[in-house]
Amino acid sequence: MPRFPLPPVPSPLIDVEVAESFRRGVPVASVDTGKAGDVRDGQGEFRWLVGVGEGAAKDWRAAGAAFVRAVQADDAKPVRSVQVELGPQARVAEFALGALLGGYRFKVSVDTRPGLQTLRLVTASADRQLVARVRELAAATALARDLANTPSNIKNPAWLAETAERVVAGVPGVRATIRDEAWLAEQGFGGVLAVGGGSASPPRFIELTYRPRGAVKHLLLVGKGITFDTGGLSIKPADGMHLMRTDMAGGGAVIAALRAIAALRLEVRVTALVPAAENHVSGGSYRPGDVVRHYGGTTTEVSNTDAEGRMVLADALAYGIRRFRPDAVVDVATLTGAMKVALGLRTGGLFATDDDLAARLAAAGERTGEAWWRMPLLDAHAGAVRGELGDVRQAPGGPGGITAALFLREFVDSVPWAHLDIAGPARADKTYAEVVPGATGFAARTLVELAASYA
Repeated sequence: MPRFPLPPVPSPLIDVEVAESFRRGVPVASVDTGKAGDVRDGQGEFRWLVGVGEGAAKDWRAAGAAFVRAVQADDAKPVRSVQVELGPQARVAEFALGALLGGYRFKVSVDTRPGLQTLRLVTASADRQLVARVRELAAATALARDLANTPSNIKNPAWLAETAERVVAGVPGVRATIRDEAWLAEQGFGGVLAVGGGSASPPRFIELTYRPRGAVKHLLLVGKGITFDTGGLSIKPADGMHLMRTDMAGGGAVIAALRAIAALRLEVRVTALVPAAENHVSGGSYRPGDVVRHYGGTTTEVSNTDAEGRMVLADALAYGIRRFRPDAVVDVATLTGAMKVALGLRTGGLFATDDDLAARLAAAGERTGEAWWRMPLLDAHAGAVRGELGDVRQAPGGPGGITAALFLREFVDSVPWAHLDIAGPARADKTYAEVVPGATGFAARTLVELAASYA
């Protein structure tokens, strides 16, 4: 299998430290009430001034991100270390989060030019434990970005499984189990096998478990792991298909979140499942009109082979709930273009059968700077999911995001369940706040905060 230079342990690109005094000889910046994210030339001892606007959490994140980008962009005066005077009213953790992620760059290159390595935040009001926690949240987002940005000529299902196993190796309390196509066939994972049948790279099933002593609650996370999506026989248009390397962004977020949850030693049991497959075109591809039997026996009538994400998630949800009997289940997927139309590119769709779980997810997103909007599971469309040849119909038409969620609901029994559709915010085509073009790592921080709410 080809090797790829993804770090075995994820880390943000710069090291953030908190101090109460300046270090002599290191360039200095300061914040002011200018427009959030506006970086200007300073005066006197301050080389830069950074605007934080009205001082809301999002303003401080934007300021940290913009400042790091400005420093890294100054090729004429490269800086390896810099310090920022924040003041007693600063949102230090938010500024640090923006700084850690704003300068993220993924590039397959031999370019080794030195960049900013150390950011010293000078303030007397910092909670150092909180800043350390933010480092783990940023690392989770960076890892999810790395996984999703990796080109698909490297990132086949076996690579994703091997990499997931590698990044959790040595993290206390975490165990990785990787299942191959033979195991999937023995267990009856018809959805994963159908989707992966068209590719020369066979599917994998990634199972990560974190079981701290004394944990009372058990959270099951399921992430879509389609390492490339051609659409199968219902093939996608050529324009934009290159972006389908990020179609496993949900799986990447789940892998990264579990690692961070364990690194933070949160007292909640978490199981993460990622069904990984490549949706390709060949004589082995599954077809519209096929009837597929999932794990547990439910049959699905296939309407569109480009609706492959729900096929693999159905197997994983049914397996995870029957095998582990969790207290709550959350699945994450770049599932429907309809959600991009409904909510745009910066807000994730949140569907849930349980109000408490929905509230926890929305609150977790608000605390970490990820926006969610709760969508309805409309019973008026539930009948459309019922099949004629099979038990359920995969892509019945109608409001696409809602019918996809209703399809997945058929596989979760009565367990509190939430479905996060991140088709919009999982990818970005331009820079904003702490986001840079490419994979965003969206949902990883929300999942960590969700687990913390149960700890």
